[in-house]
Amino acid sequence: MSSQRTERTDGNEHGEPKPIVSLTMGDPGGIGAEVIVAAYPELIEHARIVVVGDQEVLAAAAELRATDAQIETRSVRSAAEANDDPGTVAVLDLDNVDELVYGAVRKEYGKASLEYVERAIELALNSEIDAIATAPINKSATRLAGAEHAGHTGLLAERTGVSEYSMLLIEGPLRVTHVSTHVPLREAISLVTTDRVVSIVKVTDDALRELGIDSPTIAVAGLNPHAGEGGLLGSEDGEEIAPAVKRAREKGIDAEGPISPDTVYVRAASGEFDCVVSMYHDQGHIPIKTLGFGEGSAVSGVNMTIGLPIIRTSVDHGTAFDIAGEGIASSKSMIDAVRVASEAARDS
Repeated sequence: MSSQRTERTDGNEHGEPKPIVSLTMGDPGGIGAEVIVAAYPELIEHARIVVVGDQEVLAAAAELRATDAQIETRSVRSAAEANDDPGTVAVLDLDNVDELVYGAVRKEYGKASLEYVERAIELALNSEIDAIATAPINKSATRLAGAEHAGHTGLLAERTGVSEYSMLLIEGPLRVTHVSTHVPLREAISLVTTDRVVSIVKVTDDALRELGIDSPTIAVAGLNPHAGEGGLLGSEDGEEIAPAVKRAREKGIDAEGPISPDTVYVRAASGEFDCVVSMYHDQGHIPIKTLGFGEGSAVSGVNMTIGLPIIRTSVDHGTAFDIAGEGIASSKSMIDAVRVASEAARDS
């Protein structure tokens, strides 16, 4: 994709060409369209933007967030028409929303949000765009629509044909990846195997290097309290995680662990480690979201899928049905997601 970018004439303050980032609109009944519109003036500082979604839903969001500098929407036929015009959002209009109802779980909304993601993946695989940044989907709605995956990550992995991948969360100084995400806790424990932990540590190391960290330091969290306390509080840390760390170090990766999960995130946030490999969803998400809560209605932070042949980032919050349509959702996470996607695209 880098050769494609060098052919473009638009640039930023450093004289570099702006990458094309496609934003998927997310669930029409959620806050996705709203945060895209609210973030747009800052998004175009980093990239040329094209939204894959429904133009009428975006237009309704623009009215919700109306300012003196009103943003309009414009339907385009290809990603090449992405722009950084501060007054106009370019939309690849899939026209798949018949009725807009905020805060509702609907099968048709789940189907629409999946179609946005699949179109963006197609554009990325065809090198028509440089990166994807996704607004939130609603898992209940996508399940009603027949989705086989709990969220974006599994769908992205399937469509790009990869088996070794992970979710990377970024919030300020803290980065976190996961051995498992959207599975029940009993199943998550069973997924903590030496082979899987080694795989995630390797994917994490590769991603950190691609993000410009030349010699990453990776902490591997324990599964049990106090990382098993020498076997007194569980056997998985000694039998599965410790051998995985040893194998990772033999591969030349600067990994340490298992480290007690009640201290490892504080140590990483203070700069001791570049990333923490977490054993399951909430173990990694809780510290990230604790750091990320601030002003506004949504958690800031960035979710990046690593191990893919394409670049994908996302907001680190949900559809927020409880405030959808009120015009108050925070756009900070969307701004950060596009910034990280743009930086990754320039470095690729």
